[in-house]
Amino acid sequence: MGCTCELTLVGGDENLLHEACFRVAELESRWSRFRDDSEITRLNHRGGRATALSDDSYLLVDHAVTAWHWTQGRYDPTVLHALEAAGYDRTFEHLPAARPTSHPSRPAPGCAGISLDPQLRAVTLPEGVGFDPGGIGKGLAADLVVDLVLAGGAAGACVSLGGDGRVAGEPPPSGWRIGVASPYSTDELLTVVCLSNHGIATSSKMIRRWTVGDCERHHLLDPRSGESTDNPLDSVTVIAADAWIAEVLTKAAFVAGPDDGAWLVAELGAAGLLVAGLDHMVTSGPFTTFVDVPASGLDP
Repeated sequence: MGCTCELTLVGGDENLLHEACFRVAELESRWSRFRDDSEITRLNHRGGRATALSDDSYLLVDHAVTAWHWTQGRYDPTVLHALEAAGYDRTFEHLPAARPTSHPSRPAPGCAGISLDPQLRAVTLPEGVGFDPGGIGKGLAADLVVDLVLAGGAAGACVSLGGDGRVAGEPPPSGWRIGVASPYSTDELLTVVCLSNHGIATSSKMIRRWTVGDCERHHLLDPRSGESTDNPLDSVTVIAADAWIAEVLTKAAFVAGPDDGAWLVAELGAAGLLVAGLDHMVTSGPFTTFVDVPASGLDP
């Protein structure tokens, strides 16, 4: 999934860890837009035709469409062609740091035309619509792996995919303490939160950047324009009941901007930290109740 996977179990055994690692690899093989043999690639190549999917892949698309409705389109999984037009058309490690030109921006078409058949586990994308699993895939993978290891005998689990993930069950003696990284330095934390049964995700426009001509781009696109978001936010962290929800809301908050983004996160029952500078960090919902080690400017 283009990131490091870390699993921590309380109880369980080595075999359970191997099962969890296999599960992550299985989900990546089904969902990656960069693999020619994935289910999502097959879905994207069959515009206008119903495509039967595995339970996992149907769940992914169903959750993504639901999130589009929840956020009134601020989160939009149909940004695939907009990402490609912006230059993000291959895995990031193979993406050139600079390109002379790009294709014209392409607004995302939205999910209104996507048809889901829960009985057949089939999805139909309209012609010209591309589905991008993006961060929601990482979040849902973390949720599914936590379910797997708890059902397999672990008393507690923490699954991190690129620093985003899910904790559940019995914590270690120090608790499930999760550092929230600064968008401005990989060596610094903004704060540390203590979670119990939650998902957490952070999105930052300070990473996954490239240049097209004399214009710097990043991967967090505004679906209305197909351009990289352009507002004061540098990072958004969200704590929610599930990791896939946290992932969705970080993207939606970025598109909405600082004020509307904070309102949206709280309105949908989550907690957030929206950063527009070290001297401008705004909390949303009950975020401060999770803070274990406060950052400068935060008062839990």
